[in-house]
Formats: sequence, C-alpha cells, structure tokens
Amino acid sequence: MLPTQLAGLGPAGTGIDEALDLVGGFDDGFTHGFARLGEQPRAALTALADALAATPLADRVREAVEKVVAGSLADEHLTALAGGRAALLGAVHDALLARLDAALGRSRADWPAPAPAGSAPPAPENVLAGCRSWLRELAIAGWRGVDHDLVASSAQTLDAALAVPSLRRLAVLLDGMAAELRGSVPVATMDRLPARRWADLWSRALLLAQPGGWPAGPAADTVSGRLLPLGADVHEHGTAVQVQVHAVLEPAGSAPPRLVRASVSAAKVETIVGPAVWQLLAGHPVLLGALARRQAVVVTDLPLLPGGDLLWRDDQARPGEPADPFATARLRLPEAVAPAVPPLDRHPVRIAEPVLVEGYSTATAEDGGLTLELDGQSLPVDVSRLPGCAPLTPQLVARSTACLGLLRWDAGRWRLQPLAVRYTVKRAAAEAHTGDWALGPTDPKVVKAEARSGDAVGVLRERAGRLLRR
Repeated sequence: MLPTQLAGLGPAGTGIDEALDLVGGFDDGFTHGFARLGEQPRAALTALADALAATPLADRVREAVEKVVAGSLADEHLTALAGGRAALLGAVHDALLARLDAALGRSRADWPAPAPAGSAPPAPENVLAGCRSWLRELAIAGWRGVDHDLVASSAQTLDAALAVPSLRRLAVLLDGMAAELRGSVPVATMDRLPARRWADLWSRALLLAQPGGWPAGPAADTVSGRLLPLGADVHEHGTAVQVQVHAVLEPAGSAPPRLVRASVSAAKVETIVGPAVWQLLAGHPVLLGALARRQAVVVTDLPLLPGGDLLWRDDQARPGEPADPFATARLRLPEAVAPAVPPLDRHPVRIAEPVLVEGYSTATAEDGGLTLELDGQSLPVDVSRLPGCAPLTPQLVARSTACLGLLRWDAGRWRLQPLAVRYTVKRAAAEAHTGDWALGPTDPKVVKAEARSGDAVGVLRERAGRLLRR
C-alpha cells in the first residue's frame, strides 16, 4: 500500500514555497523587533500585504503594515499581522492536506457550523488586555531584545489568566512560551533562534487574546462503537508526557468508520524517562491494555470533538477482542473518514496522517538518515521521533518490510514517523509497536535494567506521600 500514491505527493509545488518564504520574511523581521524595521523587514511586510490582496484580510493587513512601518504598533495592527500570517500558513496546510487526501483517496469531513453562543460569562477584558500588552512588548523588542525583565513582566498577567477557566488554553500557551524564553535568555547571544516556532506561539496567543474571546467551536458529538487502535504517538517533555492514540472508530449503527485520536497525559519530572513514563498513565488501564495487548476497545457515549479528538474516559470503555493494527490499517483505514481540521489548527506542522507502507526496501544515507524506497520513490523516515519508552528502534525500522506510521510535512518535505514495523528475525515475522510496553517492558534485558535502576515513580510517590503526611 502507498507506493503508487506516493508519486502523487511530489515536491511542495507552486505557491507553497512562496507562501512559506513570506512567512519567513515576517519571522525575520520579528527577530529584531518591529520598533526598528530595516529595509528588508519592511519589504517583507509589504510582500505579506500584497499576497493577501485578494482575501477578506486585504484592507486590514495593508493598513496594519502601513502603520507598523510608520512606527505605530497598536493591538489591532499587530492582530491583523498575526491573522495574515496565520492565513498564509492555513492556506499552505490546506493545499498540502488536499494533495495528501487525493493521493491516498481519503475522504475528509467538512468543518461544521459553530455552536450557538452560550451563556458563559465573557473573559475579563482587563486580563485579555494584559496578555495583549505583553505580546505587544515582545513584538516591539523582537526576540533578540528579550531579557529577564521582559520575561518576568509576564508573571502577573499569567497568574491572572490561569485563574480564569475560560482562558486556560491561552494561559497555558503563554506560560509555556514564557518558560521557553526564560530558558533562552539572553536571547541576543544565541547562535540560532527557533524563530518560526516562537512566531507561531506569538501569533496563536495574540489571536486567542482578542476582546470577547475566541469564538466557541461546534459542540462535541457523542459516539459509541468499536475503537481499533493503529498506534501511539508519544509526546514527552521534561515535565509532562502525553500519549496520543490514532485509531479507527467503527460507530454503532451503519455510519462509516472514522479516523479519531484519543489522548491521555500526566505531569512528570525529568528523572522519569524510558518505560517508566507509562506508569504515570496507570489511571487508564483499558487504553494502555489495548495498546500492549493489541486489542479493540468498546466505547460507550464518549464525547468526540469535530477535530477528531475523543475525550477519553476509561470508565466508559471496556476491552474488546484482539485487533491487529496492520490488519486494521489494510482493511479499515482506506475507507475511514478523516476529521475536519479546526480553523486555528490549520498549520503545516499539525499534519500527521496515519498510513500503511509495504513492499519497500530501506536505504541509509551517509548522514545516517533512513529512507524507504518504493517504486523509484524515496520517503524519508523521521527516526528522531521514536520514543524511548518503546521497543521500536531505528535498527528495527531499517530491517522492516512494513511500516505503520504518521505522514508529516517537515522542513519542506514529507516524512514518515513510524508507529509500528513488521520485520523478520530468524526467518519468522515479528512486530514492534510504540505501545508494546504500555503495561511494562517485555524485553528481559530492559526488565533487568529497570530493576537495577529502581522504581523511580514509586520512590517519588512514596516521598511525596511523606511530605503530605507531615
């Protein structure tokens, strides 16, 4: 599967590279701050306005560019620029995803109409204004101008935002952004900046901090049926871990199967690494058991967001019969309807589409990069995303004959992130999945190593219990 479709992906194509270059010009201007724009950043902003001339944002972005170039950095002008930047990246996302859907023959749901406005109280305008004020200061100073004082000035605003439940998404985003900047100070001495990432965070935060709040999305649906896991994408940070399970949902009744995601997460400390991170998610035994035992899950009345995310509740799920992820990908994935993408999530980096690749050979480049060779086409493999809490390794990927993974757009090209591989060992077929150790490692060598190093999670919980009892 996929060899014939791969040729349909091709290079970026007309318009995509140009749009990304415009975004890059905006980001370069942000690096040194909008208060002291040189000739090149001014030209980049003007090009941004020209690119949006045929869109509903044309007048607002054009006015914003003129004002910013003249030295006026009001909230509404910066918001227009953030919106224009987001619109360009959204257009790139849509073009890439449409090409991918066409190549795979994958149907995708339309984004539903938003839910009627509820009676929830509006977010405090003074808190939103405080958030916009700090974001405006970042735009004035630029990333190279960020120092301890500028980062510290966000503390009071963050405390106020975190105290408002309706602003939790904005508050967590700003908190994480401030932490990244704090860890990078003094930014002026950094050799390379994550300018694209920081500008993404800034733009998203500014759009979320608008008066009246971000419009509420469509209401969640309630679904029941059989969930067939394809694989687990593990997102690990020094202080948090999230497992995002990609799966096919067979709804009860006659509705077509749907591609969905189910995520569970937990806080952690940096000393908890490797297979031990699964212990932090022990409160979800049904989901973890389905990954480790390769089982289906029967779910009842689970909320499903329009973007394809199941709000996981372990008490509304029970183990089902064995379900081979490769068989699911071969038989059910081609007919599954993919979810629509929420407007604010339309960004190339968000693309992560499950695919099954078979019948390939592997090749290793001089720089150590791994590619899958299919019918004269090459598909790079992103082994840097393989988690340390699973038996799946670059060596197994290199020996594999079938790979179930996520197709992503990264650094101007398509790359495959493996979730599971099938390979041959001693003339017998074997498999390795990212969720194989969800109930604990099964490799005897890893078990012995874990025993020698001790139970970090158990020790920390016992110490925390002592502190709470004092």
